[in-house]
Amino acid sequence: MKTQVTELFGMQVYTEKAIRVGEVDDLVLDVDGKKIDSLAVGNLNPELMELKGFRGVRIPYRTIRSIGDIVIVRHLSGAFKRTGVE
Repeated sequence: MKTQVTELFGMQVYTEKAIRVGEVDDLVLDVDGKKIDSLAVGNLNPELMELKGFRGVRIPYRTIRSIGDIVIVRHLSGAFKRTGVE
């Protein structure tokens, strides 16, 4: 999975069950490890997560399944507030 870091900004983020999470705002880098630690995702789907006053979330890079025209992350059912989305 190789891509330019700048290409990730603004990409839509979806779960592997085709549920929109939000869009990539920024990246958190592990400088010592020379790798991406997580994606900072904003413009969140308000029906998806318990936001508790936050405007964004950090998604660990290890949960990413695929990057192409969109970013696909592993579906984390514990993050959802509506039981019908699981």
